Amino acid sequence: MMSKHIYLQLIVRVLLLAITALAVGFLFFYENYILFAVFLFLLGLQTYYLLYYVNQTNRKIAYFFDAIKNEDFTLRFPEKLSGKSLTELNHSLNMLNTMVQDIHLKKQAQEHFYQEILKQADIGIMTINPKGHILYANPTIEKLLDYHPLNHVKQLQQIDEKLYDKFAGLKPFESSTHQFVNEREKTELAMKATAVTVDGQDLLLVIVQDIRKELDEKETDSWVKLIRVLTHEIMNTITPITSISESILKYYKKGEMVLDASELPEQHLKSTVKGLEVIQEQGNGLMNFVQSYRKFLSVPEPDRELVPAQNLLEKVKLLLDDKSENIKFEVDVVPNSLELYLDQRQISQVLLNLGKNAKQSLGAQENGVIKFVAGINEADKKYIQVWDNGPGIPPELMDEIFVPFFTTKNTGTGIGLSLSKQIMRLHGGSIRVLSKEHTVFTLTFD
Repeated sequence: MMSKHIYLQLIVRVLLLAITALAVGFLFFYENYILFAVFLFLLGLQTYYLLYYVNQTNRKIAYFFDAIKNEDFTLRFPEKLSGKSLTELNHSLNMLNTMVQDIHLKKQAQEHFYQEILKQADIGIMTINPKGHILYANPTIEKLLDYHPLNHVKQLQQIDEKLYDKFAGLKPFESSTHQFVNEREKTELAMKATAVTVDGQDLLLVIVQDIRKELDEKETDSWVKLIRVLTHEIMNTITPITSISESILKYYKKGEMVLDASELPEQHLKSTVKGLEVIQEQGNGLMNFVQSYRKFLSVPEPDRELVPAQNLLEKVKLLLDDKSENIKFEVDVVPNSLELYLDQRQISQVLLNLGKNAKQSLGAQENGVIKFVAGINEADKKYIQVWDNGPGIPPELMDEIFVPFFTTKNTGTGIGLSLSKQIMRLHGGSIRVLSKEHTVFTLTFD
């Protein structure tokens, strides 16, 4: 409606201006100079008012946008004017100003809401630009790093040189940990970086969290599981030894008196020999258990070298492939030239153990498949996967399989997976398992 009235005003003014201009030309042609002067004056006056009218509208719109730019919402245009078009224009500008003000206030309230969430979060959050300037740091991260205010990454050099090196070297989608000690306490910091773009500027969003409590809980939980397994294994060995010892002792004692050898029946002597053999067997089993424990604790540091992934996996496949079994082995390496920096003997031991577990899982299953896959993941880390299409690992055992000496088999020491985890830890990597439709063990190398 506003535009319609403005257009009509402009059309009327332009038409009058054109008519007056024609009259000026006509009067000048017929040498009527008095009327010519009058109409020439009118032409100038109409031109002035037309420019004034247009400039007045433009100035109002310019003032309006300047006010919006400067977040000044107090600007109001008078709505009681003689000109209907200007009144409607002023009314529309005032309405638009009110709408923009409402949107601005809502945006401010939303921003304040998010700011409060970030302030109350129990994890540290900061954003860093490419020059190292810290554009935002919530109170939690300042408390974790014991420094306020945080304006630049270089300030971390005053806190901890190694911590600064880790922050300065953080890349998008990378994570790192650091043990940080200040005047008050010792914390275990976990850092993770994510790339974000704000107003066309590339920033690094860094999340910092104290995982000391989680680590303590994990450590306690691991000890409880280990003690439970150790207790189970030792009691299983000691119980028959104690029982047999008591039975044999009864053959040679009557009350508090020790019987003479001539009083012993031959059957008791034979039972004694059998009992001692069982005790010896149980004792040897306990010794083997202790040796396994020592083996787990004394894994040597890896002697690493660059090894072609294809050669490594083909060798493991050859050692596991028994033609008499109904199991198909596959090897897939992408790219073909992939090389891994590792201790070949130790990692071969890990892969052989995983392969044997996969074979036992498949059992007599038809169309059994075991795959060895090597490649590079999205985080640019090299990995090896051992995949099988067996029945999988029961969910209730997923948290137990890496506990030393835990086993569901009738034979074995139960240190295979825990030893594999120890070897991967010494390599600076990790081992993870996923068991749903298929079972996949993933070895990731940093």
